[in-house]
Amino acid sequence: MGRLGKFEIKRIEDATSRQVSYSKRRSGIMKKARELAVLCDAQVAVVMLSSTGKHHHFCSDACSIKGIFDRYQQATGTSLWTEQYENMQRTLSRLKSINRNLRTEIRQRMGEDLDALEFKELRGLEQNVDAALEVVRQRKYHVITRQTEIYKKKVR
Repeated sequence: MGRLGKFEIKRIEDATSRQVSYSKRRSGIMKKARELAVLCDAQVAVVMLSSTGKHHHFCSDACSIKGIFDRYQQATGTSLWTEQYENMQRTLSRLKSINRNLRTEIRQRMGEDLDALEFKELRGLEQNVDAALEVVRQRKYHVITRQTEIYKKKVR
């Protein structure tokens, strides 16, 4: 039995009713997509993401969602992945640069590749080494002091 009259399409406010409606309509859309693929020998892909984060998809037989997206890109002359690919390339370049700089810094702290450094850079490296040495000494004296106290308590 169908509905009588028209009704306004708007967001369902009640969360339970909204979820029930989503579930029923999702099943209907999946059924229609399956029927369209079988009856018309069409390549059909449907992807749905619910507000709760669950995903549902349908892809007609003998094809993949990626294959359908590729055909869509060819048909429309657009590229769905170019922007994402370029962002990933920029991120990769940035991370490679950071990695290269950190490796250079490690080699310099190990005393290698110092020929290319200016006097100010060498002086800064020396200060960094002095500061690190001071931290190590403080930690060493702290450990020695603590062990000495423990041994004195054991002797008593």
